[in-house]
Amino acid sequence: MSEIAYVRGDATAPSVKGVKLIAHVCNDIGGWGKGFVLALSRRWPEPEAAYRAWHRDRAHNDFGLGATQFVQVEKYVWVANLIGQRGIRTGSKGVPVRYEAIGAGLAHVAIKAAELDASVHMPRIGCGLAGGDWSRVEPLILRRLVERGVAVTVYDHGE
Repeated sequence: MSEIAYVRGDATAPSVKGVKLIAHVCNDIGGWGKGFVLALSRRWPEPEAAYRAWHRDRAHNDFGLGATQFVQVEKYVWVANLIGQRGIRTGSKGVPVRYEAIGAGLAHVAIKAAELDASVHMPRIGCGLAGGDWSRVEPLILRRLVERGVAVTVYDHGE
């Protein structure tokens, strides 16, 4: 079985050949304005616009924990808006991350990656503002993507 490739760099700018699918975690309340989404929005307007429209029309679509929206931003680049956090604040029910939702969303990412013959690129999803623990997210990525033959690169920002 292959492994996750870990690199330093910008997950919005994967430098591999072929189709690339950039996956990240979004909240379930329509908020877009902190964390990795800012890097996405600086590069492309489409993921934010699609997410906001998806949330606005949520009474008539699948928007909710575990759902994933795919947005093509360049000929060979797609973004996966994965709903994997409940709200945006840590409260009485703990941190916002929802591991089951991330797992469900990653299953959708695996299907789309296979359809597109794409590699998957991401920051350490669910572990920034969502408050998640990488030791719980990494096995989900291994199980849902790597074990299904999807090449995954995880980016740690910085030098």
